[in-house]
Amino acid sequence: MATHPIIERAVQQQRTLLTETESKHVLHDLGIATTQSQLAPSASAAAHIAAAIGFPVVLKISSPDIIHKSDVGGVRLNVHNAAEVRRAYQEIVRNATAKAPEAHIEGVTVQPMAKPGVEVIIGMSKDPTFGPVLMFGLGGVLVEVLKDVAFRIVPLSQQDADDMMRDIQGFPLLQGHRGAPAVDRNALQRILLILSDFVANTPVVQEIDLNPVYAYHDGALVVDARLILEAASA
Repeated sequence: MATHPIIERAVQQQRTLLTETESKHVLHDLGIATTQSQLAPSASAAAHIAAAIGFPVVLKISSPDIIHKSDVGGVRLNVHNAAEVRRAYQEIVRNATAKAPEAHIEGVTVQPMAKPGVEVIIGMSKDPTFGPVLMFGLGGVLVEVLKDVAFRIVPLSQQDADDMMRDIQGFPLLQGHRGAPAVDRNALQRILLILSDFVANTPVVQEIDLNPVYAYHDGALVVDARLILEAASA
């Protein structure tokens, strides 16, 4: 049963993919820190939003039909001024239109460029036998190459969440490596436990992909997010 207004609206519209902006609103309401994004329907609007946020910014294509934004040339990082924003907006829309001609393009989202941290991935998928399963591992663009992840069945205990972090080969990166400070594992544990409770009580959620999540010595920040809902029964 859907429990969040954004999810309820998507279910009513028979949509299965929440946009990044929608996904981040859901996470924010759950108490998970994210880089909040604002939707710009035009290049001028994007430049105005960017000036209000402060440079540098990140621009991303916004479409309920595009899952992997980078694959369609729909992401620009480190955009430093209004002229670059306008140019990047037009390039992103042109790329997405060419590579995904059937997709409905809502516009482009603008969000602050986050301070880099240790990149991790936190996700959820549904196993046909065990139900919701949470995933934790090293994140970023190399996640599919490294495949350094751990899984636990929902609901998670605090010990489960801690064990997931200790199970990955990259755990030393979380402890601090070559002079880098240890990350705030309590903040990561909190995200895992919040998501565990969320998916246990929101069965319409089919998949969650938070990648990357920047882990800092004093917190964690979700930089990109995607929620996928179950398709309506025929």
